[in-house]
This record gives sequence, structure tokens and C-alpha cells, in this order.
Amino acid sequence: MGAIFGMIAPPVNLPAMIIGGGIDMPYSGFGIPLIICTLPLAIFTAFLFIYPPLKKGDFSESGLEAELKRMEREPLSFRLFIPLLVLIVLFAVERVFPSHWPSLGMPLIFLLAAASALFSGVKWHPLQTVISAINDALPVMGILMGVGMFIQIMTLIGVRGFVTVSAIALPKWLLYVGIGVSIPLFGAVSAFGSASVLGVPFVLALLGHNEIIVASALSLIAGLGDLMPPTALAGIFSAKVVGEDNYLKVLRCCIFPAILTALWGIAIILLANKLAVFLF
Repeated sequence: MGAIFGMIAPPVNLPAMIIGGGIDMPYSGFGIPLIICTLPLAIFTAFLFIYPPLKKGDFSESGLEAELKRMEREPLSFRLFIPLLVLIVLFAVERVFPSHWPSLGMPLIFLLAAASALFSGVKWHPLQTVISAINDALPVMGILMGVGMFIQIMTLIGVRGFVTVSAIALPKWLLYVGIGVSIPLFGAVSAFGSASVLGVPFVLALLGHNEIIVASALSLIAGLGDLMPPTALAGIFSAKVVGEDNYLKVLRCCIFPAILTALWGIAIILLANKLAVFLF
């Protein structure tokens, strides 16, 4: 759930960028709406999962006990924050001093922040790290390539256009049900594909509402696609992190937060114009 909220939180939100590209809307003014979409859910979900074992004082099942012992053996230092600080500084300088600082672009900013990690943390072997990273990334690359080809074929044969027309023609009460159900389900193919194929027509169907806030909420709902099997990228990687072979066990824990996230996104869409008056 944290990975999904992090994908939607500002400053970078690819699903919102995809939706904006489909309706020629620049990626500007999304910061505060995306914080409203993600921050309350992130805080609630963190307490939902973490508070019960903390209250009981039993860390064995959650793996916290072993992690705390490992951290005691490996002393931490302020150098570990160097990549995060470099990222924040580069983003801030570009926005505070736009006339004195060149626009580096997000890829270069993240690359420089990642490069600064070479001077922090424990020693590591570059060749082994690169090999391990490629082995971890190849399955995801294969999934994304297949998903991309699938979406292109859908566009070529007219399915995307049919979905667009059908979404715009839905009655209002059914429109919100369709948003809460169809966007996450289509995300089983790809959350980004869901934003492209379904996010754009739903924004067009809700043109009476503030487009920036609607696109932000739709990107939040589209992020739930990473929980939908069979791809379920967030569930698969989270299961690997905790050493769980069956990623469906992880997904079962996410059912309630996922439903809450969809309802929160729909509520933000319903209140889009009122929020726009307050925010803009």
C-alpha cells in the first residue's frame, strides 16, 4: 500500500501525467491535490498495519524483532540520508531559483541523487549489484512490454475508442461505480494502461468538475491496479521483501485499505469543485 501511495504522491505521478497527456492538460498544480489524495490514506494504513503488533509488544510475526537486532549490529549514520537530501535540494533549487538554476529534468535529478548513494551506507560490489538489479528488473520489463503491446493493439482495433464512448455515455450514478470498479480491474493489465485507456475518458465524462483534482483522484484509483492479479506488481515485490512465496497472502491484507482508497478517490471527485475553490 505504501508503494502505491508513493507512486501517486507528488512530485512525480506517472498515471496523472498519462491522463493529462490524453486531454492536453499540463502537469501543473497537482502537488496539493495529490497530497490530499495520498497522505491521509498513508497515515491511516500505516497505523492500521503497524499499531496492533506495537501495542502488543510482539514483533516476532512482523519481522521487526530480527530487523531491530540487525540494525543494532550495523550502526547507522547521517550519511544514509545523503541521496534523499540531494533529491530534495535539487527539486527545491529548481523551483525557488528558476532564473538562476537550469532545469535539469526529473531523470537527471534522480540519477544524481542515486549517484550520491555511492558515498553513503555500507560498502558494496558494483558488478554483483548490477547483475542482481538486472535479474530483478527483467520480469517486470517483460510484463510492461507485453502490457504495452496489448494496449497498442486495443487502440488499433478500436477497443479503446469503444471504451471511451461507453464511459462518457454512462449515467451519473453508474459512472462513479464504473470508476471504482473498472479502473482497478483493468489495472490487472497495467496501472499505467488503466490510466491511459480508462482515465482519459472518465475525465472527459466529468468535465463539469475541476480537471486537476479529478485526474489526481483517478490516478489514485488507477494505482490500485498494482494489487490486481495476475500481474499485481506491488503484491509480488512486497511478498519478495518479506520472504513470502504466496503473494496472495499479501493481497488479502490489502483488501480493506484498497476499498477505502477507491472510496476516498470517488469522494474527492464528488467534492472536486468545492476543493478547487479552497485550493486554487
